[in-house]
Formats: sequence, C-alpha cells, structure tokens
Amino acid sequence: MSGHSKWATTKHKKAAIDAKRGKLFAKLVKNIEVAARTGGPDPSGNPTLYDAIQKARKNSVPVDNIDRAVKRGGGVGGDAVDYTALMYEAYGPAGVAILIECLTDNRNRSASDVKVAVTRNGGTMADVGSVSRIFDRKGVVEVAKEQGGRTLTEDDLIEATLDADPEDIADEGESFRVVSDPSVVVEVRKAVQAAGLDYESAEVQFVPQYHQAIDSKDQAEKLFKLLDAIEDLDDVQTVYSNEDVPDEISAQLDAED
Repeated sequence: MSGHSKWATTKHKKAAIDAKRGKLFAKLVKNIEVAARTGGPDPSGNPTLYDAIQKARKNSVPVDNIDRAVKRGGGVGGDAVDYTALMYEAYGPAGVAILIECLTDNRNRSASDVKVAVTRNGGTMADVGSVSRIFDRKGVVEVAKEQGGRTLTEDDLIEATLDADPEDIADEGESFRVVSDPSVVVEVRKAVQAAGLDYESAEVQFVPQYHQAIDSKDQAEKLFKLLDAIEDLDDVQTVYSNEDVPDEISAQLDAED
C-alpha cells in the first residue's frame, strides 16, 4: 500500500503561500463558515468543522478569526453570508486537466473572474464533465513525517490506520498522504489520532486517475503562472490539477526561485 503522486509534490513555491497569507486565511475562514452552517457550530458533533478548524490552526489563522467564523456560520450575529459551491473545468498547457472549486455569494462574478484568469494565462475553459470525469473524490489525511522527535514510517501509518480501511499511503517527501474512500476519511483521521500522531489536514479532495507529463521548463512555467492566477481569485477555494513535472524540470525551477 504505497505510491507516489507528483500531483501533490508539485504544489509549487511554498514561499508563495506566505506572500498570499491574507488570501489563504480568507479561504480557510470561509471553509469554517460553510462547515458550521452545514453541520452546526459544535466541532465535537461536526467532524467537517473540526477538520476545517484544525487546518486553519495548522496554517496559523488567529484563534479570534476562527471563533468569529464559527459564529457566523452557526448563525450567531447578523453578518453571516450564504455561499454557493461552484465547480469550473479547464485545460492548461500540455493538456493538463484543472478542476476549480469556488465558494461564492455572486455566481456571475465567479464565472467571469475564472474565465478571464484561465483564458488570459494560456488555458481554455472545458465543457462540463470533460475534466471532472478523470478525477475521483477521495478522503485525504495529511500526516507529517516528523512527529515530536521521531520520524514516522509508512509501516507506522499502515499499522495505525489498517482498521479504518485506507486505499493508499503515498510518500510526499516531508509528509504522507493517506487516501481513502470519502465515507471513511473521519475514521482514518481518528485512527491517526488514536495512535498518538498529529495530522496536518483531513478532507475530501479530487484526486486524478492519471497524470499528464510536462515536457519542458517553459510548459511548467506557463502552467504554474496559470494555476497561480486561478488560485489568487477571491472566490476560488481549491484548484486540483494532474500535472506530472519531472524532477529535472522541478530542479530547474527551484534553481531560479
């Protein structure tokens, strides 16, 4: 039960997250609001909210921001916003498939912003279903390898999560991704915790069935420019793509960073 997905390891330029920290906070806070609105404001009875809060904490969102988001989502106060979930599909350089998840209070704005970001940065909008058909919804629990002075192994995770029936454990360098059916993601997360391990995030994601090879540094640069433009939109929550960037091209990009 092992494997390696370039899709996760090519989440490029970690420094860019720091540069966009305000936007990242806003996206994480929005996730909390939606989770609280959907399943109630009590994390002990709402595992989706529990995990949304965990992810926000891991990304250093201030506690006050988290508390206010829970209250807004739970209907406490008069500033709650009702978001609509939307999905857009696109293709990037080299035929890379892109799924774009949005949470918005204005459908027209989201549609326009996404279309402009895609078409102005070398991508094309795709017909509904043409991209989503190559992605599967999966539960994904991210677990850091370094755990309080010890280095976690794949065997440690297999032993910890076996009863929760995960489908795969992928080595992502500094962490492991435990992939499961969406219906058991909470059970996998609880199994990780029961083993005394910390986790980075636990959520349902779209995982590609196959990866599209990037053949040149130029293609990679164009793709990452496109993905950055999409991710920078206020209404965009998550962007999924199926690129496979060879190590030598990644090294070239890193050398220029």
